[in-house]
Amino acid sequence: MDLAELLSRRALDVAPQLLGVVFAHRSPEGVVAVRITEVEAYSGDGSDPAAHTHRGPTPRNKVMFGPPGTLYVYFSYGMHWCANVVCSPHGSGEAVLLRAGEVVDGVEVARRRRPAARRDVDLARGPARLTQALGITGADSGRNLLDPRSTMYLSPRAPVLEKSQVRTGPRVGISKAVDLPWRFWLDVEPTVSGLRKPRV
Repeated sequence: MDLAELLSRRALDVAPQLLGVVFAHRSPEGVVAVRITEVEAYSGDGSDPAAHTHRGPTPRNKVMFGPPGTLYVYFSYGMHWCANVVCSPHGSGEAVLLRAGEVVDGVEVARRRRPAARRDVDLARGPARLTQALGITGADSGRNLLDPRSTMYLSPRAPVLEKSQVRTGPRVGISKAVDLPWRFWLDVEPTVSGLRKPRV
């Protein structure tokens, strides 16, 4: 499926189909590419109190109301950056958090950025580690990830996955709407970060 078409849909539809998509960043240090293995959906329709957009636009979350395919980056717990892909029609306030991935290109660069990682499967295993491996910071919020000419972009097509390859369960690290099964991950994937409590 064409990624631009996919991202125009609701976050819950988009999230599982972002699994396997490659996120790449060309920087002066070199190219790092990560195959996404775990994500979380955040809805902007008012039903999701854990979404940053639940109470409407603010200076912090305004990027999340932008066009689909925009990168939304926020600082979490005053410690690290988290990267999200904005989806749904412009103004909807929906996004998919990128929780984990497998470094498929630029492993040496990722290792230099993540010197604490003992194994390569840990380089992008978790939202903070993923942004570190890719070299993403708050300055990147608002980038268009659908522009192949950009230094930061998503692969143009989503892979076709069998239903049996995808698992879903509660989101991790939030205090509201904790039981919603809106976290999705690839089954039998060592780079997945969250607790594996599948619903399907």
